[in-house]
Amino acid sequence: MFRSLIIFTCVQALNGEAKHPGQVDHHNKTAENPKRTASQLEKASMPKSNYAKTEIGVEKSPSNVRRSLQMQVSENAVHSNGHKREEVQAEKGYCNDTKNYMYDESLGKQGHSTVCHQQPNGNGNTRTPKKGACREPDALRTPKSPRKKANNLSNQIQKWNPKDSSQILAVKAALHLSAVPTTVICREEELKKVLEFCKMCIEKKKVGSMYVCGCPGTGKSLLLEKVKFLSIEWAKEVGMPPPTSVVVNCTSLTNTSDIFSKILEQCQGKKKCSVNSSPFQELKSFLCEKKQSSAKKMTLLIIDEMDYLISKDQAVLYDLFRLPTFPNSHCMLIGISNAIDLTDRFLPKLQSLNCKPLVMTFRAYSKDQILKILQQRLMGLPCQIFQPEALELCARKVAAASGDMRKVLHVCRGAVEMLEAELTSGIHELDNISYEKSMTNGLNLPPERLTKQEINRVRIDHMARALAKTFRSAVVDTIQSLPRHQQIVLCSAVKFFRRRKKDATLGELNAAYLDFCKTTSMYPLTGPEFSSMCRVLSDQALLNLGQSREDRLRRVTLRVDEGDVNFALQGIRFFRNCLQ
Repeated sequence: MFRSLIIFTCVQALNGEAKHPGQVDHHNKTAENPKRTASQLEKASMPKSNYAKTEIGVEKSPSNVRRSLQMQVSENAVHSNGHKREEVQAEKGYCNDTKNYMYDESLGKQGHSTVCHQQPNGNGNTRTPKKGACREPDALRTPKSPRKKANNLSNQIQKWNPKDSSQILAVKAALHLSAVPTTVICREEELKKVLEFCKMCIEKKKVGSMYVCGCPGTGKSLLLEKVKFLSIEWAKEVGMPPPTSVVVNCTSLTNTSDIFSKILEQCQGKKKCSVNSSPFQELKSFLCEKKQSSAKKMTLLIIDEMDYLISKDQAVLYDLFRLPTFPNSHCMLIGISNAIDLTDRFLPKLQSLNCKPLVMTFRAYSKDQILKILQQRLMGLPCQIFQPEALELCARKVAAASGDMRKVLHVCRGAVEMLEAELTSGIHELDNISYEKSMTNGLNLPPERLTKQEINRVRIDHMARALAKTFRSAVVDTIQSLPRHQQIVLCSAVKFFRRRKKDATLGELNAAYLDFCKTTSMYPLTGPEFSSMCRVLSDQALLNLGQSREDRLRRVTLRVDEGDVNFALQGIRFFRNCLQ
């Protein structure tokens, strides 16, 4: 009876006639009551195309049908009873597939390593698991864009805070003269020539001398320090004995003849020479010691501020330039000075003695070169401290005055100190300074309403005040208010002392004044009038006059800085062309 009932039910399923009111399609999963009869489960589990055959076309027996129905009943019971369990798992951070798990840091629980699929709910609609229920693995996760990475990096960089004393000290240290840059820029050609000279002397065991000259603050001493280091490194790389480097600054000497004792002290470590010989003779014996060519080690002598060795007979300078010409000498001499024609005017016999040095002239820095050097020094700081317009103003003014890089660093440090004082006092509005327009030459100053970022940066008004403090001093105002011929005397003194020693007689300065007037087609004053003008300039602390029975023999020195004179007279085309 039971068997016939099952067969009858199967026939009805084939014809599509039997349909129990409680039957629900399993594929749609809309059943509210998961418990089903055997006939309903049979019709739901068999395919519509051919319920009596399996996928491989073999007819099922009644026993096989009964066994499959029992397995389907248990499977659906597990599926229907597991809705709540899946919801709890989704809330706890689990997924359906329980093969692979990973630790979800945001939830503090283990999460699934694959993407969660939508789950059906009891109402027949699909349900998306809650956000954070599972995590994608790192390999499947979409990487961050470069812009987001750059934003994250910028957040990690230390922000500029001028009220932080450590950051202010870091900026001042970067702008200090003692901060030696790793590379020498804007002097590549000069570096190449001086280094090639040293390499040739080391490689061929050949002696020689070179004279490096130029205006103050043009990188002469800095470049020679770099050459000293590079020549030693190059000699080690090629397997040759590195040269012995000796650097002497003549400003530290009390007497010109002490230069030889200083050199011996660095070469041999001796502070005192023997009584029987002079320091020069002992140095000559040391540098001209006869050695085998393989063991011959060159000595690099760098004499800075060589113009301080100028004397009446110039004996010390002649002896220095003769050192490389002695037999068996292993000396390379490089002299540094601000005087451009020192070897021609003061040492005319060098050519006849066959010891005339090579001459290397350093020009003053231009505006673009000053900007490039400033950017190199500020590159190591974590953020932008100066407004670009402020740096350009500083570069333009100093390049027009003297091109002295040391003065540029001094002005920039002064601008940083002004910003620090302004923020300390709590004043953030621009001061109405009368000379700002003349200093900026038409450049737009910052608006009165400043943003927080502009307040914390060195602006163009800070730089204008720092330049005014450096250049527009009482000396500059005094020079600008002088009569034209007194300005010509000062301009003649600047040109005269630029290429010669630090002092001269009044007669020599008068000759330079006459040459200046002749060059510019100006009618010169007489000798007594010239002496009277010099006394007036001495009373105003612009010149220093010595004592002598005759006016023409009185010693004259310039008591003001050359940059002050250039800055005071650069606005007049007549003097600007003459001072170049």
